[in-house]
Amino acid sequence: LFQLQVIQYEKYRSFAEKRIKEKRMVEENKNIFDEKSCGIVLFREENNKRFYLVLRYPSGHLDFPKGHVETKDKSMHETALRELEEETGISDIEFIDGYEEPISYLYRKKNKPSNKQVIFFLAKTKTKSVRISHEHRGYFWLPFDAAVNKVTFENAKGLLRKAEEILSKGRE
Repeated sequence: LFQLQVIQYEKYRSFAEKRIKEKRMVEENKNIFDEKSCGIVLFREENNKRFYLVLRYPSGHLDFPKGHVETKDKSMHETALRELEEETGISDIEFIDGYEEPISYLYRKKNKPSNKQVIFFLAKTKTKSVRISHEHRGYFWLPFDAAVNKVTFENAKGLLRKAEEILSKGRE
């Protein structure tokens, strides 16, 4: 039994040391990204109320449409629009000036750490109908408070707060 506990402890210690090393690597190289994507915080207005589009990903988390920059894309806006159309079928958007929000995070890709940056833009649509791609399991059009509560990650909550702040100033 003691030998088994020692083996389990060694496995845990090895795992923990690996994670600490990965986090240190990210901190030291926080401006070096393995992946770059672009996305859109999309909203529509109906009866003087604002609704944000939130997608359900296969892993269960809730977030915004986004995807990898491809060599054919001429700009980050083009990447974001292409991904939005691929993931939702929505293409009639108007980008809102003054919103270009970078986020970054570490995740595991093929069992290795990947440092990813996503640049988000804010855009408005008149389209209510969503045709989700095979990459997603569902969607919601939600008012701000519900959207903030529904999205999974803190960085997504921050993107929503920033969007709402900019849009609220425009209404004053």
